[in-house]
Amino acid sequence: MARKKAEPDGGPGSPWLNTFADLMNLLLCFFVLLFASANVDEAKFNEIAASFQSTFSIFSAGSTAIGDGVLISNGVSQLNELDKYINSTGAMAENDANAERFDDLQKELEDINTKKLEASETLAEQFEEALAENNIADKVDVDFNSQYVQLTLKGAILFKPGSAELLDTVEPTLRKVGMILERYAKYEIEIEGHTDNVPQYSKQYKNNDELSAARAISVFYFLLDNTSLDPALLKHSGRGEYCPIADNSTAEGRDRNRRVEIKIYHELSNY
Repeated sequence: MARKKAEPDGGPGSPWLNTFADLMNLLLCFFVLLFASANVDEAKFNEIAASFQSTFSIFSAGSTAIGDGVLISNGVSQLNELDKYINSTGAMAENDANAERFDDLQKELEDINTKKLEASETLAEQFEEALAENNIADKVDVDFNSQYVQLTLKGAILFKPGSAELLDTVEPTLRKVGMILERYAKYEIEIEGHTDNVPQYSKQYKNNDELSAARAISVFYFLLDNTSLDPALLKHSGRGEYCPIADNSTAEGRDRNRRVEIKIYHELSNY
């Protein structure tokens, strides 16, 4: 039997070239499957497809070798560059997912804040109605934010200058305020004392911090003695001159800054 003439080594039909071409086809299929399973939009998919077309020239087995394209023109491996591209595409997809989660979280927080503000507004309206019913709406200011409802009593109707002893004339007003607060006995209530910025010189109080704290304690004990409020839910503090609500350079402003605030925290305050 005549022997089959051997093909010259390295010719177009060399077996190694067929195997190499098959290997590259398998690699192409593998990376296409990776991209198909990734969260990549149409524009990104078209971009990577164009990259494959411009970089690789893979045809039927034995037809041609890989062209010396852009990716290997500087001696850089095609597979290394492709791996970098895949990683960057995955990072972009992950960033998009993180941004979407951030937007969802921000919207959720905004919704919670809206609900808290609505709860405070409803509670503030109830206090305004109750104060009007008890004829003390002109002596107590009502304000609110997303955390609490605030009742403000002017210091002039509560105390003498430089004193933390409650005036007898204010006790009927405080009793009515206490009766209203009892309707919300399950809520946490904070009593804050505030002063103007005029330095305090007396034997009893060294500064405005001590005076404001003493005034808050006076209101605290009055409510404790004249209501059924739970002392565990009552807090008191002195803020001194550090939280003004008006200009201390005028007599009117200083009068507004001398005050006691009662803050009522509702059920959504801690969210």
